[in-house]
Amino acid sequence: MGIKQTLKKIFSTSTESSENHYEEQLQTHYYKVMKDKALQEVEAMLKNRQGYKVVSISEAHGEIIVNVKKGKKAFLVATVIMIRPLRTAVDFSVSTDTIFFSDFGHSKKIVEGLYKELDSRLQFVGTGLGNELS
Repeated sequence: MGIKQTLKKIFSTSTESSENHYEEQLQTHYYKVMKDKALQEVEAMLKNRQGYKVVSISEAHGEIIVNVKKGKKAFLVATVIMIRPLRTAVDFSVSTDTIFFSDFGHSKKIVEGLYKELDSRLQFVGTGLGNELS
């Protein structure tokens, strides 16, 4: 991790998983499941979390928008995309509502916790597999 990533990590109020993220635990997670099943599972997981309120679900775009009211307030977007049959990608983006220059890793902990729970709910295939799918 370079100095740019270190500074971004320290002075950040948001965390977003992505295909080529420099931290492996924040790379896109892939599951052996169809998009509809993955979307249902992500929705159920978010609805069951205390302090999480699902605001909007777009099945066509594969997005679920959530307001986090417990602890530090945050805004969460879960994105579910089917790459091919039985290969679905899930990404999370969390922005923390804070008056400080940093959320002190709160948004990262949310994303990591969501992935940990989702990995136990669905058949996890791996992270950052986008290059292998081309």
